[in-house]
Amino acid sequence: MTPDGKKIPNDNIVRLVDIRKTYVSGNLRVPVLKGIDATVRRGEFVGFIGTSGSGKSTLLNILGMLDVPTRGQYYLEGIEVGGLSDMEQATIRNRKIGFIFQSFNLFSHLSVEQNIEVPMVYGQVPTKIRRKRSLDLIARVGLGHRLGHRPTQLSGGECQRIAIARALSNNPAFILADEPTGNLDEKTSDEIMKLFHELNRRQGVTIVMVTHNPAFGPHYDKIIRLRDGKIDDTPFEWEIEQEAHRAEAERKEAEQ
Repeated sequence: MTPDGKKIPNDNIVRLVDIRKTYVSGNLRVPVLKGIDATVRRGEFVGFIGTSGSGKSTLLNILGMLDVPTRGQYYLEGIEVGGLSDMEQATIRNRKIGFIFQSFNLFSHLSVEQNIEVPMVYGQVPTKIRRKRSLDLIARVGLGHRLGHRPTQLSGGECQRIAIARALSNNPAFILADEPTGNLDEKTSDEIMKLFHELNRRQGVTIVMVTHNPAFGPHYDKIIRLRDGKIDDTPFEWEIEQEAHRAEAERKEAEQ
C-alpha cells in the first residue's frame, strides 16, 4: 500500500513459487517438476526452453491451467489460481490466457473471422463487438485479404497468424505459445517470430513461449532453461558469444 492507502500495482503477470509435479502410477512416483520459481513481468517476452523430458510440457499445462501442481503456488495477476473452483479457473483461462498451439487447432468448417471469434463466443462477448474485434485482429496480423477464407485455404504460416489473432481476441493478460513454429519451415518460422517480436515490442503484448528450440533466443527478454525438471542457469552458446561481443565493444570504447 502507498501512504494514502492505494494499492501498489503489481507488474508480475505470472509468479511461480516452488512448483513441483509428481505423477503417480501404482507404487511408482515420477517427479517431473522439482521446484520451479519464476516470474513473467508485464510486457516481457519470455522463453521457457528445454529438451524432451525436461518438464516443459508439464509446466506448459500448469501455466495454461490445464493441470495443477502437486505442490507450490501459481499466481496469475496476483491471484493464486490453485484455490479457485473449476468454474472460476475456466473463466480466468478464457479471459486471461491466449493459447497458441503447434498444430494451430483451427476449426476447418469455420471462416477465418469465425475462428478468431471462438474465445469471444465462450466469453459471451456481444456479436457486434466480436465482429469488429475480429476484423481489427485480422488486419493486425496482416491477413485482411483473407476474409471469408477457411483454414484449408490457408498456408501454415497464415494459419498460425490466425491462431495468434484468436489468442489476442479476449485481450488476455498473456499469450502462451506451445512450439508455435514447430510445424513451419525456416522462412515461415522467422516470419512468425518477427510477428511475435512486433506484437511484444510495439504493442506491449506479454508472451510466454515454451519450446525446445534455442535458436530464437535473441528475441526473448528472458530465457528460463529447463533441465530434468529444474531451472538450469547454464548459458547457451549464443549468449556466451553475445557477452564476448559486449565485452570486446566495451574494451574498444575504453581504449578510445
